Amino acid sequence: MTKKYVVLNKKVGETPLVCLEKYRVQNQDLQSVPLAYAGRLDPMASGKLLVLIGDECKKQENYHQLDKEYDFSILFGIESDTQDVLGRLYFDKNKAAPKHLNKHAITLASLSRLSTSLIGEIELPYPIFSSKTVKGKPLHTWALENRLNEIEIPTKKVTIYNLKPKKNKIIGKQQLVTEALKKINSFPPVKDPRKIIGNDFRRADVRKDWQEILKFGAEKYYIANFSCTASSGTYMRTLASLIAKKNKTVGLAWSIHRTKLGYYDSKSKSWKQIFT
Repeated sequence: MTKKYVVLNKKVGETPLVCLEKYRVQNQDLQSVPLAYAGRLDPMASGKLLVLIGDECKKQENYHQLDKEYDFSILFGIESDTQDVLGRLYFDKNKAAPKHLNKHAITLASLSRLSTSLIGEIELPYPIFSSKTVKGKPLHTWALENRLNEIEIPTKKVTIYNLKPKKNKIIGKQQLVTEALKKINSFPPVKDPRKIIGNDFRRADVRKDWQEILKFGAEKYYIANFSCTASSGTYMRTLASLIAKKNKTVGLAWSIHRTKLGYYDSKSKSWKQIFT
């Protein structure tokens, strides 16, 4: 019996389509079989990617409301327009002791209290670099055309079932920049003419921004790790930015890894079904 779906492990730097097509190459019997992913992952995110096979692709809408579980981390003190590592950066220059390293500002206890306050239904804006369509055009195109002032950024009501801070660390700026550039360079140049407006994800400029951290950034930065279970359509990038703002600083999603997808029962606080 032909499988209806497969769950792949997408790597950092892969697009969902690249991950899907790698699987097709490795399975010769699927060369002429339709494949479609249900629930995309950003290039800088990794983890579980659900791929539908054959006639199941026609039922893609049945998979649009899957709940997800993530491990993600927040880098405090730096923000970007994509809300993750692959964006143009904004940070305070020439600050030896930025607020985000104030021991009274960010602690596991304060992050735990904040996480508890976010559990339940909340309304989050879509990232300006996302595929959400406004007036017939993806938000990321509006952003790249510098025309966001012509539209209203849409929002979405989502449910945070569980949000917990875990271990955290302080990282020096040299190691920070080295790791960031490794993520950014983890995939080959994008030459698809259909995506020319993105100019290879603007990586030439993004690399320069991270190099600026070495010149003007703080000597150390704080990274906090979280686990989160949330409803479909919850962007961890946006959640990371929100958590930072509620801590009276800025931040971006340093890492995002999807660990589960399926149907979560909020009453029993357990998964009713997990796609594996």
